[in-house]
Amino acid sequence: MKVGVIGNGGREHALCFALRNSDKIKQIYCFPGNAGTVSIAKNINIDLKDFEKLKDFIIQNKIDFIIVGPEKPLVDGIVDYLQKFKIKVFGPNKVASQLEGSKIFTKKLCEKYKIPTAKFGIFSNTKAALSFLQNCNFPIVIKADGLAAGKGVYISENYKQASKAVDEIFDGKFGNAENLLIEEFLNGEEMSFFIISDGKSYKMFGTAQDHKRVFEGDKGKNTGGMGAYSPSRLDSEKLNQKIIDKIIEPTLKGLKELGSEYTGFLYAGLMVVNGEPFLIEYNVRMGDPECQTLLPKLKTDFSIIIIKCLEEKLHDINIEWFEDKSVCIVLCSKGYPEAYQNNFTLNLEKLDLKKNQFIFHAGTKIVNNIIVSNGGRVLNVVTRSNDFRSARESSLKLLKEINWDNGFYRKDIAHKVIKE
Repeated sequence: MKVGVIGNGGREHALCFALRNSDKIKQIYCFPGNAGTVSIAKNINIDLKDFEKLKDFIIQNKIDFIIVGPEKPLVDGIVDYLQKFKIKVFGPNKVASQLEGSKIFTKKLCEKYKIPTAKFGIFSNTKAALSFLQNCNFPIVIKADGLAAGKGVYISENYKQASKAVDEIFDGKFGNAENLLIEEFLNGEEMSFFIISDGKSYKMFGTAQDHKRVFEGDKGKNTGGMGAYSPSRLDSEKLNQKIIDKIIEPTLKGLKELGSEYTGFLYAGLMVVNGEPFLIEYNVRMGDPECQTLLPKLKTDFSIIIIKCLEEKLHDINIEWFEDKSVCIVLCSKGYPEAYQNNFTLNLEKLDLKKNQFIFHAGTKIVNNIIVSNGGRVLNVVTRSNDFRSARESSLKLLKEINWDNGFYRKDIAHKVIKE
């Protein structure tokens, strides 16, 4: 079989890695890919906004199915477009992708189907938002409505911080903003919960927890993710069942009533307060870097899971996992998540990866046969082990070997599950 993966980050490298382990796959294409996918896939440099060019290449090269990695093409309707040409594509359609594309769409769905979430208000201009904030209890959460690459969320400790957040959102920091969301602050522990769905049935696809803040101790600005670990320490049969009953199933029912069946990965970002789950946000794809912690733990042939989904026969397969713990640490360019420079050399040739160690490229490219940096988040260093401490130590050891002067990383990933 020939398959294609759309995207160029660490998540997409991990997806290609998982597909490569299948006997059924003869050729992987990655659009546009990075310096890591080069060794396991054929990188095809097509603009992801050019759906027609993508479609022509897929048809001409007889690609059997496509997996869409990032959220932007999904929200823009790539699944609907490719399906018009009878192309098999794994990912949610445009209607379902609003779960991530519009936080307000999701909040209204929560309201209608009684899905537990933080209390909220929707505001369409600065004046109304600031007026509301004058009477709020702090801290408070302020969110840009649309896609913001994981960065459009502010936790404001006081009115001054909150008013700055409102100004930045309405001034277009995350693109044109017609609305913003102000939410109560929920005090609990975060959890990332994944399912995979074929439109008719679904199965759980693991739990994880990422670290969004740039500095150790979960301090500093929000990023796309500085690292992650799997499983979440909150993972339990009792809690998982609550999440399914109170959040996942009402959401899928709500989409069905809108005439949309959900196909793809669905990632629920949750806050667990006194054992009760509240929905913070949905992502309509695999998380990044959570995907990099989950896929190395997958025992079942990934390509068979995707094929079963595309055939609406997910119920036929039992998804099996290794029992190991997994820790991913992200190596970033100095300056991230603010201004940073690209095109610094990465020396990875001499690394001796053990069976349970993985490096997934994120912001990298090849220039004159040399791997150089090409983004804020550059590499994902992942280790699977029977405990979190040894997994983290192993990943940190690899990062020391990489010894990249132009980068930095957090040394405390998974601190909540490791007794220091």
